[in-house]
Amino acid sequence: MSKTISILGSTGSIGRQTLDVAEQMGLRVAALTAHASVERMEEQVRQFKPRIAVLTDEAAAKDLAVRLADTDTKVLGGFDALVEAATVPEADTVVTAVVGMVGLKPTLAAIKEKKRIALANKETLVCAGELVMDAADAAGAEIVPVDSEHSAIFQCVQGCADRREIKRLILTCSGGPFYGMTYDEVGKMTKADALRHPNWKMGPKITVDCATLMNKGLEVIEAMRLYRLTLEQVSVVIHRQSIVHSLVEYRDGAVLAQLGTPDMRLPIRYAMTYPERGVNPAEPLDLLTCPPLTFAAPDREAFPCLRLAEEAATEGGTACAILNGANEEAVRLFLADKIGFHDIPRLVARARATVPVVQSPALEDILEADRAARESVLR
Repeated sequence: MSKTISILGSTGSIGRQTLDVAEQMGLRVAALTAHASVERMEEQVRQFKPRIAVLTDEAAAKDLAVRLADTDTKVLGGFDALVEAATVPEADTVVTAVVGMVGLKPTLAAIKEKKRIALANKETLVCAGELVMDAADAAGAEIVPVDSEHSAIFQCVQGCADRREIKRLILTCSGGPFYGMTYDEVGKMTKADALRHPNWKMGPKITVDCATLMNKGLEVIEAMRLYRLTLEQVSVVIHRQSIVHSLVEYRDGAVLAQLGTPDMRLPIRYAMTYPERGVNPAEPLDLLTCPPLTFAAPDREAFPCLRLAEEAATEGGTACAILNGANEEAVRLFLADKIGFHDIPRLVARARATVPVVQSPALEDILEADRAARESVLR
């Protein structure tokens, strides 16, 4: 069970909810990091009194240092400081809630120090899953997933004595705001439309990924890496109610599911208390009042990003890093109103077609693939 935590990405949705859980559980907070949210970081530091606070935007970090001059918190700036936050000696658990590839190096550093990784940064496993899982095995570090779907699977396999008994993992997907639309209808949707997720309140990047279904594609890759399974053993179903968070089918035909209200504090809390279960003050799921539970197949023609992710997963090597880097850059352009919704899969497909794939990559190969993919999108 966790006692002291560091949070990478503390001002985002997952980070803020993690601090809610930490306050409820009485956990000590050793380090907090964010990009440039000066005011929110100042509030968090004054409340939780971490030893280290990091803003990766160096100008924002200088501003924060002035604001916190009357405290004992050490303020650092720049992306390299994420590694220091992730390896603070007193922290037994590192919550990786940053968005994107920036989470890779600090996660590897925390693994080397044998920290528990409460993983909410899916890009780490998407881009470098084999490296990360091998490093965790070598160091004896625990990786406990925080994403609702992967936490559900993690909980469903706790009673599994032999992972060979797993036939397949079934990831549920809300379908996003454009569920049921045709490809042409989806192409007319705006940024404001894409940011209206039906069930979850999240940051803009992951919300757009949910609208394109790229988020589910990334989760497919993440599940393959976490459990060392093939693409054929990971499937996706649309579940609009977001109550069944995912399922595991075993070779004897039994299917286990984890159900709960759409509240991220539940998987966050479990990542802190595992292998125990703590008392949760939130309202539990009421089966008598919850809506009917429905399931449907995803439409890969209307939402080609899911198909692109599955193709990258099949190719392996740096293909997934190329996919992720291109998607991050394309989503950034979409959020800046520089491209349309259908340009996201178009630009990702172009990067996949033009950036060479390296098999059995080293970390440098993965970072280069990410760089080349982003450059391809910007051309």
